[in-house]
Amino acid sequence: MNREESLGFEFFVALRYLRARRKIAVISVITAVSMLGIAAGVMSLVVALAVTNGLRQEWQGRLLGATAHVSLQRVEGNGIRQWRPLLQKLSGTPGVVASAPALYGTVLASRANRSSQMILKGVDPEVESQVGTLLGSVREGSAEALNAPAEPGSQPPVVIGKRMADSLGASPGDSILLTSPQGHLTPFGMVPRYRHFEVVGVFDSGFYEFDSSWAFTNLKEAQQVLGLDDVISVMEFKIADIYQAPAVAETLRRMAGNGFFGSHWMEQNRALFSALKLEKTVAVIVIGLIVFVAALNILIALVMMVMEKYRDIAILVSMGAQRKQIRNIFLLQGMMIGAAGTALGLAGGYLLSWLGSRYHLIPLDPNIYDISYLPFDARIVDGVWVAGVALLISFLATLYPARNATSIAPAEALRYE
Repeated sequence: MNREESLGFEFFVALRYLRARRKIAVISVITAVSMLGIAAGVMSLVVALAVTNGLRQEWQGRLLGATAHVSLQRVEGNGIRQWRPLLQKLSGTPGVVASAPALYGTVLASRANRSSQMILKGVDPEVESQVGTLLGSVREGSAEALNAPAEPGSQPPVVIGKRMADSLGASPGDSILLTSPQGHLTPFGMVPRYRHFEVVGVFDSGFYEFDSSWAFTNLKEAQQVLGLDDVISVMEFKIADIYQAPAVAETLRRMAGNGFFGSHWMEQNRALFSALKLEKTVAVIVIGLIVFVAALNILIALVMMVMEKYRDIAILVSMGAQRKQIRNIFLLQGMMIGAAGTALGLAGGYLLSWLGSRYHLIPLDPNIYDISYLPFDARIVDGVWVAGVALLISFLATLYPARNATSIAPAEALRYE
C-alpha cells in the first residue's frame, strides 16, 4: 500500500468512526462539546483581538489627529522666545512635513453662574490645521473667525469643545469670561487677568478629554490673556512616519541646541498603549484556557473511543494494518474535530467583528471611554495564528489516545471473540 492509499484508508476510517453511531452515547456528546469548545475559544479570541486592535487604532488615530506627533519645549519651562527663525530652521528637518507654534495655558472659563477649567491653546490658525485636526471638527459656527483681524473694541474669538459648551451653556455668538491665574500687580495687590471672549465655534472630536477642557484662540490673544510677550510654550511637528517619532524628536532636539527637550506621541500616551497591550495579553491567556479545556475534551473523547473500538483496532491490525496507520486514524480524528471547531470559530468571530464594526452594536459611555461605541478591527494575521494555536493544541491532545491505540495486542483483544 503506497502513501496516498494509506492516507486515504486512514482518513476513511477516521471519518467513519466520527460519523458512526455510538454504543456509548456520551462519547458523541463529548465530541460535540469538544468541537463547540474549540469554536467558542477561537471565536472569543478573534473578537477579543479585534476589539483590542479597534480600540488601539481608534485612540491612536484620534490622538495623532488631535495632537502633534513630535513636540519641542524648553527644559526650564519658561517658554520659547525668538521662536520664528528657529521654527523655520527646524521645519526643514528630514521627515517633518508640517510645523506650528503653540502656547498652552490654564484659565478659568465662566458664563453666568457656570464655570469650568479650560486649557487654552493659542495657535496660528493658518498652520495649525496642518499639524492637528481638532479645528477641522467644528460642528457649530466656524473656526475661520480665528483668522479674521480683530476689530477695535470687539471681543477676541475662541473655539471651544462641545462638552465644555454644554457645561457652560454657551453656543456660537455667546460671550464667556476667561480668567488667568497669571495676574498683574496693582496697588491693591495681585489681580488676576481676565477678558471676555466670543465663542465663534464648537468642535466635537469625539474624545472626551479634548471636548471637555480644550479651547483655541489665536496666538496673540492667548499671549495677552496670559500676560506674556511674543512667547510660545511649544513647537509642534507632524512627521511622515509616525513610528520614527523617537528618532525625529532626538534630531530636532540636537538641532535646537542646549536647553530644549523633545517628546513624541509614544511617550505622551505610553500609559494608554501599555494598558491596551496588557489587556490583549490577559485576554489571550484567559480565553486561551477555553481552547485548552476543549482540547482536554478531545483527549477524553478519543480515549473513550479507543476503549470502544479496541476490538475493531485488533481486527485491523490482524488484517495487516500497520500500527502507524492506527495511530494516524486517531490523530486525524482529533485534528478533524479541532479543524471543524476552528473553522466554525473563525467564521463566527469574523462575522461578529464585521457586524460590530459596521453597525456599532455595542455602545459605550463617552464620559468614561472617550468613544461612543466599541470599535472592531479583525485582522487576518490574528486569525492565522489563533487557528494555528488551536490546531496545535488539538494535535497535542490526540497524542496520548493515539499512542494507546497502537499498544493494543490483537491476540488479547480477540481471545474471547
